[in-house]
Amino acid sequence: MGRVRTKTVKKASRVLIEKYYPVLTLDFNTNKRLCDDVAIIASKRLRNKIAGFTTHLMKRIQKGPVPGISFKLQDEERERRDNYVPEFSALDTSSIEICPDTESMLKALNFEKLPGVSVTAPVRAGRAGRDFRRERRPRPQRPAAGNAPAAATEA
Repeated sequence: MGRVRTKTVKKASRVLIEKYYPVLTLDFNTNKRLCDDVAIIASKRLRNKIAGFTTHLMKRIQKGPVPGISFKLQDEERERRDNYVPEFSALDTSSIEICPDTESMLKALNFEKLPGVSVTAPVRAGRAGRDFRRERRPRPQRPAAGNAPAAATEA
């Protein structure tokens, strides 16, 4: 079973992150030394628990926003992600390559002449190389149970 983290550890860790986020890292030992320097913690055991939970929260912050922690850097990071515009669009529609089957479907729907559409060779699905199901050699014939070699029956 895991250990229970008290409200004291969680609250102290959150305050530590809000005030000292730029200095904190994903390394427990570094965070432990920072806890020693900036806070007066009664025991080594409590200091280690706070540093451990701080490291845990720092790892969670790397993945995304963590509820209960509000600091400027997290808000700026969220704004930066929201306002990100890529160099070039992943939905580039200047030229679209389609297979012959798709071309026949477009013809059936009366969309024969669309700008930027080019037909490519059909792509084979599956594994590259030999098709083992079609090029199977026949199995070698086993001798029948009644036709055992003569040397084996004499012994």
